Amino acid sequence: MKKRSRKINEWTTKFLNFIEVGGNALPHPATLFAGFALLVIIISGLASQLNLQVIHPATGEIVRVQNLLSVYGLHRILEEMVTNFTSFAPLGTVLVAMLGIGVAESSGLIATILRLLVLTAPKKLLTFVIVFAGIISNTASEVGYVLLVPLAGIIFLAVGRHPIAGLAAAFAGVSGGYSANLLLGTLDPLLAGLSQEAAHIIDPAYLVNPACNYYFMFISTFFIAAAGTWVTEKIVIPRLGQYTGDEKPEEIRKLSAEEKRGLKYAFASFLLLSLIILWGTVPADGFLRNAETGDLLHSPFLSGIVAFIFLGAAVFGIAYGIGAGTIKNDKEIMKGMGKSMETLGVYIVLVFFAAQFVAYFKWTNLGLIFAIEGAHLLKASGLGAIPLIIAFVILSGFINLFMGSASAKWAIMAPVFIPMFMLLGYTPELVQAVYRVGDSITNIISPMMAYFALIVAFVEKYDKKAGIGTVISTMLPYTLAFFIVWTIVLILWVWAGLPVGPGAGLFLN
Repeated sequence: MKKRSRKINEWTTKFLNFIEVGGNALPHPATLFAGFALLVIIISGLASQLNLQVIHPATGEIVRVQNLLSVYGLHRILEEMVTNFTSFAPLGTVLVAMLGIGVAESSGLIATILRLLVLTAPKKLLTFVIVFAGIISNTASEVGYVLLVPLAGIIFLAVGRHPIAGLAAAFAGVSGGYSANLLLGTLDPLLAGLSQEAAHIIDPAYLVNPACNYYFMFISTFFIAAAGTWVTEKIVIPRLGQYTGDEKPEEIRKLSAEEKRGLKYAFASFLLLSLIILWGTVPADGFLRNAETGDLLHSPFLSGIVAFIFLGAAVFGIAYGIGAGTIKNDKEIMKGMGKSMETLGVYIVLVFFAAQFVAYFKWTNLGLIFAIEGAHLLKASGLGAIPLIIAFVILSGFINLFMGSASAKWAIMAPVFIPMFMLLGYTPELVQAVYRVGDSITNIISPMMAYFALIVAFVEKYDKKAGIGTVISTMLPYTLAFFIVWTIVLILWVWAGLPVGPGAGLFLN
């Protein structure tokens, strides 16, 4: 028995080492996209010479490869390079959303809400609240990693529990539950924009709204929070045992009078904005509904959800800042917005090359040809919806071990898999939801995840001998539990035929 256990440990170590080495060997995502764009140009030239073509299953037309390795291709690349970048759907949505979230973060609103959640939780519900707060923190980008994860370790130590278990619970919520939330965040419009670009390969008029996975995300939040709580209590805490390290419990600072006043101001602004939204959406002739049809699914409210993320985050942040005294003038508001933009420098570089790659892939018809051939292959395999979903979750999770950025992976995968699944009769919104599950569950064991090194540093504070292996071995049960629970939820969701979001069904007509 011991020999078998030793062999399993050795195999696991070798596998994780392979993942770490392979991931470190990959170039920067922006460089990858530049290389992919160049590769598409070369492949289009070769495929054109071979006269590669397929018959479109919907129109019966012959689809041929457009050669970009030509004078025509050179002219188009030069003339449309700027518009490829500026018209790339995810760029504007992320920039606008982050302006508002920058105000909420710089004012201290988000940090105060997270502390309040944890401080007011009953001891029996403490683990659940920490995992749940981690999931909610995804709305504000990296704040969960830099604030909630270390805070959870301090809280667990303060109540006499192992601090690494607290770190693990928070990390599981923040990173493993990345695609579950009660609120929309910056990732939603970003992925929806990429999905829409990919869907245009099959249907140029197809629209994917940023809230397209909201129903599924909302329900998933409670399942993932419950699964994370169970793993922490039944597996992680018993395995870690009693904490015997040198760190002493710290007193968790309670909310000051200024912070409480700030929260009251923020809550008042939340009620006011909610009433305005209800006024515009509940009545049949509400001013936020479609002016011609009165429809809510295809209304300015849903299509402008990014604007509401910006306005809501900015208004709540300003109200909190005025009440708490952290915002004294308009300069500090603009400074908060500017700070959020500073963090997007590398993202903008990545988007430039990703936009060129997506555009070239569309121009050449390679995406459409791959999708048609891939759809024929999948149809011939006889796999139904459920096996395809499970296979795609596993594939997305495996790729995530080598490439950490959710948007970077989706920019590569969406142009291939969305058209492929559309030709099989599945909506881009469903495909995106399945991808998000796979992308989330392996975040917590992937050394390529942007904040993985930071988590290792947090763990080393409580265990000087800890390293990457310590973190991965602690987080692996969460990955397995999230995979099982989330896959079951997906299967039941498809079996019940429920929409994954507003106006986002599962199957195409």
